[in-house]
Order: sequence, then structure tokens, then C-alpha cells
Amino acid sequence: MTDPETLRPDKARRGTSDRAGDRNPLSTPLGAGALGAVVVVLIAVIAFMPGSTGGPTATPESTCSGSGGSTGCPATPSPPPSTSGTATPGPSFIRPTPTPGPTFASYLVKPGDSLSSIARAFQTTPRSLAWWNRGTYPTLDPESEAYAPNHIEPGWTLVLIPGVTVDDASPPSPSPGASFPPTTPLPTGPTAGGPATVVTNGPRGTTQVALTFDMGGRLDPAVDIVRWLIDHDVHATIFPTGKAGTTTDQGRAALQLAATRPDLFAFGNHSWDHPDFTTLTATQMADQLTKTETALSDLIGAQTRPYFRPPFGAWTAAVRTGVGAAGWADLVMWDVDTIDWKNTTDGGPTAGDIVAKVLSKAQGGSIVLMHLGGWHTLEALPDLLAGLQAKALTPVTLRAMLGD
Repeated sequence: MTDPETLRPDKARRGTSDRAGDRNPLSTPLGAGALGAVVVVLIAVIAFMPGSTGGPTATPESTCSGSGGSTGCPATPSPPPSTSGTATPGPSFIRPTPTPGPTFASYLVKPGDSLSSIARAFQTTPRSLAWWNRGTYPTLDPESEAYAPNHIEPGWTLVLIPGVTVDDASPPSPSPGASFPPTTPLPTGPTAGGPATVVTNGPRGTTQVALTFDMGGRLDPAVDIVRWLIDHDVHATIFPTGKAGTTTDQGRAALQLAATRPDLFAFGNHSWDHPDFTTLTATQMADQLTKTETALSDLIGAQTRPYFRPPFGAWTAAVRTGVGAAGWADLVMWDVDTIDWKNTTDGGPTAGDIVAKVLSKAQGGSIVLMHLGGWHTLEALPDLLAGLQAKALTPVTLRAMLGD
């Protein structure tokens, strides 16, 4: 049986603490005081160690020999990049912004339109329109023998880039029958502009002259004159009245013959029946011009915009305004007038007079006025062309001279 005395806790504690070798030094006042002093010193040392709050700042190397990991030291941060003038910035890459490609727009051709009028309305050139659309309309291919820039038809859809001109040295090359996809439909007709510009000559300092032939009234030699010009590859611009050019046998024959050579001939508008435009209202002017344009388009596919020649050469500010509003931007006059419409019996010129006048007055940029019904015009043409050649002057159409 167990002795009750062995179960008294106080007895057991006295038994162990009474041993001299096991006495705890902290149980004495002196030991406790020494321990307190040590704690105070440690706190003071820690307070002034590098990196402590309020203490001196040291570099990471002064407190840690390692770079983190097994040493228990925090990883050494990289120093911030230098901002001094000697620093070299590191390489950088900026992704370039892609340049958007040109955006094509579509234009629906309406009666009375021409490549020239469309090009003028959208700040480009007729030849650029031809390049862009040659895949769809082969007759608009400048490299083709069938090239017919004066022939476009209502209902055609042309593509173009407003404000852009094609470089003839590097034209687009669509596959046969292909076309650029239109993306933005344009208005269905050139916007009527301000007053027509009076043009009496082209650029000076060139070797170009424009031979122009009005048609109206007498028509006897008209077909012969056109045939002679074709046989000798002479460029010219014809200004027919709608009535003479589309309602008479001679007029139709002459215009149809000229239309077979679009590379040689351009066309302008000379009204329907030759009224004095200074006596007409703006509405009457527009009727005269559009009636002629429609008739010529139906007969030979010819487009006359932007060229209008006023009957009798008569114009005023009101005429310029009315013609421009109707869509004809150039009121074409002349700087050399042969007066070939007048018979010699009435004081008109002989063939020699016509030649002498043209050769004495023509210069680079000249616009020469003649008539397909001139009394001695056909007779004068051989010497006139030889004389121009001797002066190093070359006949061109108005479109070529004026860049339309």
C-alpha cells in the first residue's frame, strides 16, 4: 500500500529544490536583476542596428552577406536605373501603326457623264479612271488598241479613289474581267460647280496647239475634213450643235466617222440650235446643253463635258453662271480666229489667208477656231499642218492640252 506522504506535491517539490546543484539562479534577486540588465542592453543594441527604424542607413551588404534564400536574408533589390547624363537607355520597340490601304468608291454613270466630268468632280484624272476600270470595261484600257476614253455608257459602275491620280509609269494591273471592289457609293452625278471658266488658250511655253472645228449651218465639206484629219493622224476637237450633228445626214456621217478614232478626236458642246446664250435664262441654257449631250451620246457615245463653246462667241457673267450650273466647267473661246465660215464673196478668207493667219498668230497653247463647214478650210489644211510642223507646233485635243 502506498504511503500517503509520497503523494503530497509540496513534499515532492521540496525534495527536488533542496538540492544545492539544481538551484535556479533566476530565483534569486541578484539573478533576476542581471537578467533585466541584459535585456535592456539587447534592446538598445537592436534599436541602433543598421536597417532599424530611426537608425543609420547601411547598404544591404553591411547587414547580409547572402542574397536571400538559405541565409535568411531578404533578396537584395536591384538599384534603380541611373538618371545621370551618362546613362544609355535600353533598347525599346514600338510597334508601327499599319498604314490603311486606299479606299475605292463606286460611281454610277448617268446620261451626259464623261470620264472628264467625273474626274473633275472627284479630283482625279480621266486616265486614272480608265486605269482603275479597264478590267471591267476593256475599252477603257489605255494599253489596248480598242481604247475609247470618250465612250462610257449610262449604267456603268466605275470605281475610283477621290483625290488620287494613277502614275502612268506604274498603273494597276487587274486580271482580265476583274475590277476593284467598290466600298462607298458616290453621288450619281458630278456636283454642279460655280461659274464656268473662260478659256482662250492653254498653257504657254509648250509646243501644243488645239485645232477646234465648230459644226452648225453649212456642212458640205464636213465629212471630207474629218476624213482628211483621220488620214493624216491629226488631233482635233469638234464642237457640234445637237441639231446639225444628229438630225442631218452629213452631220451624223461626220460625227460617226470621227467617233471611230477616239484617239484623235474630242468633243465639246455648241448648244442645240445655236441661239445667243446672252438672251437665255439659266433653265433654257441647261436645256440647250443637256439636249445636245443626250443626242450625241445616243448617236456616238460622245461626252462633251466640261467644254462649251458659246454660239457667236457671246457670253456674260450670267452665261458663265448658267453654263457652270448645268455642269459645263469650261467656256472655250480662242486666240486665233480663221473666220473660215465666211465666203470670199462676202469678204471671207481664201485658203492662203487661213494658212497665213494661223501660222502668224499660233503659238504654244493656242486654240484655233475653224469650222467643218468652212468654205476653204479643207483646201487650207495641208499647208496649215506643214507650217505648224515647221514651227515645231503639234496639234492636240483640248483634253490633252488642258489635262481634262
